[in-house]
Amino acid sequence: MGVLLRRAMRAVSQPAVWLGLAVVLDALIAAGVVIGHSFKLTELLAAGPLLACARCNGRLTTLAAAYAIALCAIVAPFSGQTPATLAVLVAVIRTRRESALIRISERVQRAILRPLPAELGGVAFASHYQSATTQALVGGDLYDITMTQFGPRFIIGDVKGKGLDAVGRCAAVLAAFRELVFAEPDLVKLAEQLDTRLSRDMEIEDFVTVILAEFAPGGVRVVNCGHHPPVKLAAGSSVLQIMAPLAFVPPLGLHPHPARQDIALDPGDRLLFYTDGLVETRDRAGRFFALDSHVAAALTAAGPARAGLDGLVRPDLDGAVRRVVRLLLEHAAGGLTDDVLLVMCEPVAPAPGC
Repeated sequence: MGVLLRRAMRAVSQPAVWLGLAVVLDALIAAGVVIGHSFKLTELLAAGPLLACARCNGRLTTLAAAYAIALCAIVAPFSGQTPATLAVLVAVIRTRRESALIRISERVQRAILRPLPAELGGVAFASHYQSATTQALVGGDLYDITMTQFGPRFIIGDVKGKGLDAVGRCAAVLAAFRELVFAEPDLVKLAEQLDTRLSRDMEIEDFVTVILAEFAPGGVRVVNCGHHPPVKLAAGSSVLQIMAPLAFVPPLGLHPHPARQDIALDPGDRLLFYTDGLVETRDRAGRFFALDSHVAAALTAAGPARAGLDGLVRPDLDGAVRRVVRLLLEHAAGGLTDDVLLVMCEPVAPAPGC
């Protein structure tokens, strides 16, 4: 029901819908003026452009205003023109302000969501961020990775909310992670320290789902605080394994007490981290996107990996991530309802004979 409501709200918020409502409203008002000569309703024709300017840009609002002025010329030549022009001005100012906010949000989010290295500490990485809106890259998903004395450490998460507020909370989480990640050798204690640090500035209803991962030869140590578990595709297998923790642990902000989970990760194995937008996307029939054999086939290498000059075999993870995104967009024919962040990793293997 919640997903259907969000889709309905998104459909109603489209500029074309508001332009249509403005046209119908002015047509009804004009009909009322023609039918009831004694009613002074001509000035109400300005309501159409004013309604359009709430969601439409300056160009569409100008069309609504021109339509209203044409109706004014029919029912009352000298009424309603000033309010229509005002509506166009309001729409232009609002559109410019929203564009400026979108540009600021994009720059801030690109600054905090730094590109992942193609390889770090013997592990290859690939990532993709798919925004649910075509107008801005603004959401609550986050990730980062850094090389520490304990090995490569990685975080992926999702803060509550959207927009600039969510971007600010993402920045706070990443700042705390970057500050604490080098000092604490225990991954569980690191999660608890993050919770303590972030809880100081959180409202009672705020939370952050995160996974902390520490890569080591032959495996990865994971601490999951309320986040969707990663999926593993073992070398030569066509079945995805959901690496769920033994027990659910609440997100940061709700005082979790997590446990460490050790996942074997050998050369050829692939591990996919993701945010909730992946598995909570529905098709037109209401079916969730499934982590099934189609996704497993998409994650499988399309061809043989190549050995570099240093004798290490680097798999084509970018192509695998793109194939998963393509499956997701085909499934969500009506559009995504939430942003999606994907991060895939695979150990870098020595080339044969090295």
